[in-house]
Amino acid sequence: MPPFLGRVPQDLERSHVSLLGLIALGLLFEQYDLSIINSAIKHIMFLLALVGMSVLTLATAFVMTPLQYVLAQVAARAFLFTASVLGVVILVEEFPAQHRGWGLGMLVAISAFGYGIGTGLFAAVDSLPFGWRALYAIGVTPLVLLPQFRRRLAETARFRAQSAEGAGTEGWLAPIVSLARTHPTRVAAVGTAAFLGAVGTIGVFQYLSPFVQTVHGWEPWQFSAMVIGGGFLGILGNVVAGRLSDRIGRRSVGFVAYALYPAAAYAIYHGESHSLVLAWIALTFFGTAGDVVMRALSSEVFPTSHRSTAMGFMILLQSLGWSVGLVLISAGAGTGREVASMVSVISLTLSFGAFAFLFVPESGRRELEEVAREVPRS
Repeated sequence: MPPFLGRVPQDLERSHVSLLGLIALGLLFEQYDLSIINSAIKHIMFLLALVGMSVLTLATAFVMTPLQYVLAQVAARAFLFTASVLGVVILVEEFPAQHRGWGLGMLVAISAFGYGIGTGLFAAVDSLPFGWRALYAIGVTPLVLLPQFRRRLAETARFRAQSAEGAGTEGWLAPIVSLARTHPTRVAAVGTAAFLGAVGTIGVFQYLSPFVQTVHGWEPWQFSAMVIGGGFLGILGNVVAGRLSDRIGRRSVGFVAYALYPAAAYAIYHGESHSLVLAWIALTFFGTAGDVVMRALSSEVFPTSHRSTAMGFMILLQSLGWSVGLVLISAGAGTGREVASMVSVISLTLSFGAFAFLFVPESGRRELEEVAREVPRS
């Protein structure tokens, strides 16, 4: 683990550290794939997702038309999201309660290096053999490492116990219906935070590159330098949020991160050119901190039988939120400063989403079964 991300808790077993590293390696390539597209334009399911995203990412290197590219990436993204969801679930179910927040923060921080790797390689895309296609060919790496994942990853103890009881065999729709029926407040709260968070963040990142180039006159390499350099500092928000959420609670950390994010967005879109790097670090810090809490609450406050379903539901609402956010910005802005104003206004949705965290039970430093039993208070 990179030393600047902090030390490993002394009472954490080596097996847990190994599990964290293995999942982080897999999700690193999820972030790698996401970085390419942004720059250029249960156990078995986790392994299947790694294979699927690797094969389809590799297949993207051989597409000949825009339609083929879109179809390959749509299919690849399904596997990418599946890997992300199940990776978090595996870690949450296996890590000790007192260190789950730290584990999630470190997982997101390490996997974020994949985004930096993709951005760095894209800066040299004109020098790579076969150009942008080489970037996607690299995405086959998880497939090469599949024997390692298969040998070292096992079903979680909680999933095995649930399977032994005969639970989780009702079909694909029943868990969704049951989730909404038994935990309506938690579903509504987590869903609201996920949706509003996605609406408010997508435009900030999507329009940042053209904004700094057209409004501030930056060169592409300057933008890449800010994203990579400032991003390495900003991702500390993952680890800080994880540690703090273990100490003072998930809800408090999530509320503060969501509430302060719009201020950082305003600073980066309305500040002077010389202050953009600091604003970017703050933006990344609060954004990643909020993401850690969102991932934690989306998985921790639901029972084992519904944990992956809840995480998938959160991803679905985030995807809808990203679409809505882009539609709102494109409908209300043209170019330049108009985009900056719309992005800043829409980022305020996170301030409203912050209050959603207050309607879920506190899960920090508590066993998952204890949190799940609080049905009457949810």
